[in-house]
Amino acid sequence: MKSDFLLAITQLSAEKKLPREVVVAAVESALVSAYRKDNFTPTQDIAVKINPGTGKVEVWAEKVVVELLVDDRREISLDDARRIKSDIQIGETIMVESTPHNAGRIAAQTAKQVILQRLHEAEHSAIFNEYADKEGDILTGVVQRIEARQIILDLNRTEALLPVSEQMHNERYRVGQRLKVCLLEVAQNARGPQLIVSRSHSNLLRRLFELEIPEIFNGIVEIKSIAREAGYRSKVAVSASQDGIDPVGCCVGLRGIRIQNIVNELNGEKIDVVMWDPSADVLIANALSPAQVLSVELSAKDKVATVIIPDRQLSLAIGKEGQNVRLAAKLTDWHIDIKSASSVEEERALKEESLPEVEEEVVIDEPMAEITDIIEPITVEEEITETIPLDEEMIVLPSPVIEPQKEAIKSKLRFAEDIMIPKSIKPDIKLKKKKKKGPQGKDRGEDGLKLKKQRRVSGISVDEDEDYEY
Repeated sequence: MKSDFLLAITQLSAEKKLPREVVVAAVESALVSAYRKDNFTPTQDIAVKINPGTGKVEVWAEKVVVELLVDDRREISLDDARRIKSDIQIGETIMVESTPHNAGRIAAQTAKQVILQRLHEAEHSAIFNEYADKEGDILTGVVQRIEARQIILDLNRTEALLPVSEQMHNERYRVGQRLKVCLLEVAQNARGPQLIVSRSHSNLLRRLFELEIPEIFNGIVEIKSIAREAGYRSKVAVSASQDGIDPVGCCVGLRGIRIQNIVNELNGEKIDVVMWDPSADVLIANALSPAQVLSVELSAKDKVATVIIPDRQLSLAIGKEGQNVRLAAKLTDWHIDIKSASSVEEERALKEESLPEVEEEVVIDEPMAEITDIIEPITVEEEITETIPLDEEMIVLPSPVIEPQKEAIKSKLRFAEDIMIPKSIKPDIKLKKKKKKGPQGKDRGEDGLKLKKQRRVSGISVDEDEDYEY
């Protein structure tokens, strides 16, 4: 009997995955409730002890020492008490072994229910203590059932709840599907511990990187920041704690095998791994990859970054529905304003046009005034020549003297008569004759008629039916 009792305790310990001491304590607590109901008063203090070696059950009850015994369940005589403790006096209390010979069927049923209840409580307490330290870690579970769009996962020892808000929008779950989830919260309620898990939290991506990439698990490569839109796209900024290590290459792996395993676990979610930099402008330029950045202007007061992008890569920098720039802003914790290079040039041109024109004062010195007088239009009178007959010889009077400057200007003036070539009688030009010849012969036209003979006019042969080129 005793060996069977110990064997039952060992089996309960193995089934519930509880320590043997926890199971023994639960059984002792259950036997206290069963024995108090039939053999002791409700307010009496009793205790049950199970010998772990022999399996013997001992019930100890607190009794009051009295001179005249009235109720043996609560009282003990002075002579009996002094056999246990020699110096005890009347009115004192003493713990006395009072193991019932037969607990009865009702007491046994009560003990069974209480034992199960105590075991459930012990199991819930153990589960809570086990998972309370695992918040933020990855758990692997199997979809057990789907209730009102909420997924119930089986974690072997307990169940976990995957609410709608923590699910990925591009995933469809089925019963029996194995999933990796991130433990968000462990709450204790009347039904036991409740585990809330997530598939869309950024910690899930962080833990997957630690599982797949040994450098991150060992601390050689550190994840500085993560921005994620679950099911669509994520950006991860990494840095190396040792010189000579490429953090991005460690995360991607040979031919992308490491990052591909993570993408497959997240059902095809795109992941961009970028280099972390302490400088905000460099980090923002890296975060907007794969788009190229021309320049970054930072406003530390408003924490706004103005990024100039080439026109051909503007849509690539913004991304589908603004996804790329939105993730870059989350990753860097800066508000990013993207502008194209052409729009920036137009804004600069408009600003230059809006500026007031400054009129420059022209200072004319006296020498310049003299030059101005010189270059004013000058009317040159015709030379006057007078002839006076004197001794039948012609005397030519000189023309008025013109200043050297005016003479220079006059020499520069040219008239149409000076430029035009004078007409002269040119010798006769020999004309090239372009003669039309028919297919029938040299003297025949296209219509087959005989051509007219040439006639000479002033030394030039002319034919009315022929064309000439000069």
